[in-house]
Amino acid sequence: MASLASIRAVPACSSGARRVEAASGRVPVSRISAIGRFARHDRPSSSAAASVSGRLSAAGRRAPRAARAIVDASKTHPDEDKSPTARAPASAPASSASGRTPPSETVRVDFLVIGSGISGLSYALEAARHGTVAIVTKDVAYEGSTHYAQGGISAVIAEDDTVEAHVEDTHVAGDRLCDPAAVETVCREGRAAVQKLVAFGAAFTRDERGDLHLAREGGHSEKRIVHADDMTGKEIERALLESARAHENVTFYEFHAARDLVTATTVACDGDGNTILSCDETTRCVGAETTRRADGARLTFLAPCTLLAAGGAGQLFPSTTNPSVSTGDGVAMAVRAGARVANMEFVQFHPTALYTGPGGAKKRAQTENAFLVTEAVRGHGGRLFDAPTGGCRFMERYDDRLELAPRDVVARAIDREIKAALEAGKEAACVWLDVTHLDADDTLRAFPGIAKELRERGVDMTSQRIPVTPAAHYLCGGVVTDLDGATSVEGLFACGENAYTGVHGANRLASNSLLEACVFANRAVDASARRLDLVGDALRPTLDAVQLCVERGEAERAAKGVVALVDAIDAEISDGFNPFDANETWSSAARLETQRVMWRAAGIVRETEALLAAQAELESLIKLCEAEMRARNGGGLRAHETRNLIVCGLCVLRSAAARKESRGLHYVLDFPDRVEAERKPTLVEPYATDVYGRAPAVSLVATVNAGDEAEIRGASALAR
Repeated sequence: MASLASIRAVPACSSGARRVEAASGRVPVSRISAIGRFARHDRPSSSAAASVSGRLSAAGRRAPRAARAIVDASKTHPDEDKSPTARAPASAPASSASGRTPPSETVRVDFLVIGSGISGLSYALEAARHGTVAIVTKDVAYEGSTHYAQGGISAVIAEDDTVEAHVEDTHVAGDRLCDPAAVETVCREGRAAVQKLVAFGAAFTRDERGDLHLAREGGHSEKRIVHADDMTGKEIERALLESARAHENVTFYEFHAARDLVTATTVACDGDGNTILSCDETTRCVGAETTRRADGARLTFLAPCTLLAAGGAGQLFPSTTNPSVSTGDGVAMAVRAGARVANMEFVQFHPTALYTGPGGAKKRAQTENAFLVTEAVRGHGGRLFDAPTGGCRFMERYDDRLELAPRDVVARAIDREIKAALEAGKEAACVWLDVTHLDADDTLRAFPGIAKELRERGVDMTSQRIPVTPAAHYLCGGVVTDLDGATSVEGLFACGENAYTGVHGANRLASNSLLEACVFANRAVDASARRLDLVGDALRPTLDAVQLCVERGEAERAAKGVVALVDAIDAEISDGFNPFDANETWSSAARLETQRVMWRAAGIVRETEALLAAQAELESLIKLCEAEMRARNGGGLRAHETRNLIVCGLCVLRSAAARKESRGLHYVLDFPDRVEAERKPTLVEPYATDVYGRAPAVSLVATVNAGDEAEIRGASALAR
């Protein structure tokens, strides 16, 4: 794959200038060249200072907490109340001395983690060895894509398997668009990543000898899928959560919605106020703004190192296997902070989500997400047919690998079969996955979770074919990182589905996602720890000044009585009701329109004209969204999620329109063939302020005296 130096840049629809006037608060971030000359400040050692200080000393650390059992209360257990008000007492931060929780608060830690899936938790557990960690997650901690991952985690474990074979399988699935260094890294370090998960307590399925049981999935030439029955993600999440909750340096902030990253600008001046020019101009991330969903309180987290591990954007489409929290928050926040984003056109549609339309399985809820029937069912021997009984096995018409072809091939084949059936007047918009020819006991042992779910929906997979259809599943593009998880924004790291490491290329190989998340989280920790050691003390005055600016801005908001206004559906504002969580009329309509536009233009098969028309529609929609949010002083959770989805949608559409070929997951009728000249990543140009919006920025002035020490003060409050 071509290096990022030769990537295709997607132009903004308006010129997003890097330098913006300071008066608007959109100040480009500049790191002064004399950062190593900042005066050193001792860290306070009292635990009382923990919320406003950096790394805690040994004297200030909390006593170790006992491990807590993790209650599995996913959407398959709908009776538990997962509302933020129900869980708030266990996850809300400490109250103030007066006994009241303040309307705004600043939290200082060494490492800020946004997201609590495999990448966020893996990073947090390793980072906790080096300092204090805050994990911010907008729902209960286990609610994310990791929890719902069925198949497993790929790694070279078997004696007759090789790293070279795994590398080649990954490149083939990625349609030769993968980054060679990233693929080599993730495949070579996979075994160690699995061993680390085992050390954290993950109980994977074992064979009769006690060795890890290895399964095979589509696109893999060998059996290399480590799994926990068909509930691998749930088991990994359980083990990591138990370990993280037991760690003294890790604090969870559940039901805290991250609104935006916070960036800082530093201008160096001498003692007379003359600007000292810096040749090293960068954007520095210093934390994130969040809202506590239980009461709408605003918390600003400040940290030298921030990790985005916020998952994907499956909610861009009307049918998705992703949970409701997958609204593209990580990518959208990174874009607004000026980070580079790449390969957003490659959205993976899983070929075998359970079909619950006319003639299909029963629905459990009207608004449920698509239930995934894992790739491993086809790896186990499942076959695809065009009818519930009889009919034809159709994959032989599309690929020699039949049902074991990569997901993009199978999804397009199913899409064609469904469209042909609908044109022929058939009722069910689906195909049928058949495992009835296999031993029933083996099937039930291999897929107990899927079998149970299907029975409750009226399908016995041992005697009936399973109705399946493609659904949005995984985002192969994301925030560009290096091999250590570092983004183009100083102090900002990214891992998991919201990151673009180069591993997946034009299509993700089955079960490589959990592997990539784990490997790059471990590598990002090493880079973050080095950053903390090298510049942690030097950044202390910067974070102090940012904190003063933030708190001054919050005090002004409180003095003016500014509150977020939410146009609630089916809800009355009353005591005990939190409007921040309400479903809003305008944002609900905007989200549905976004999903409609995206499925029509950027689904499994695309056309350039439709992509361009959809881009214009979303550009109008983002302007409407921004205007509605300004009118409501920011609005509620759904407004922020809708804005993030639209930003991600624009990135997808622009990237798709820029690629003049069909490759992997991107199939466009105008350019149906691969083009060698197009075999390069697609970069979304950052700083398109008028289109994507901007992250809140703080302008700082560093006055350097004759002793080469710097005093940093805020020149402006937090602004956009």
